[in-house]
Amino acid sequence: MKIATFNVNGINSRLPRLLEWLEEARPDIACLQEIKTSDETFPIGAIEDAGYRAIWHGQKGFNGVAVLCRGAAPVERRRGLPGDPDDTHSRYLEAEVEGMVVASIY
Repeated sequence: MKIATFNVNGINSRLPRLLEWLEEARPDIACLQEIKTSDETFPIGAIEDAGYRAIWHGQKGFNGVAVLCRGAAPVERRRGLPGDPDDTHSRYLEAEVEGMVVASIY
């Protein structure tokens, strides 16, 4: 299983490069940081067209993380930094993928 991470620095503005990277690297799981988009504007259609399923924790203009999986859908386990009751910065997302726990943190 190939797991990779990518600080996209704005998923919507860098979407062509992200899709190119996914095609070249072909990770089974990709953890993205600094997606810099709200949950509503996450480009799920383009991600799914590339063969990935995704969960994301966005924040307009800042921070944000996502977990992309080729094949199986990631199942969200935790959103927000553990131990921080007031995490408003969209910096942590934990998912289970085929029995394995992965986390994207920024």
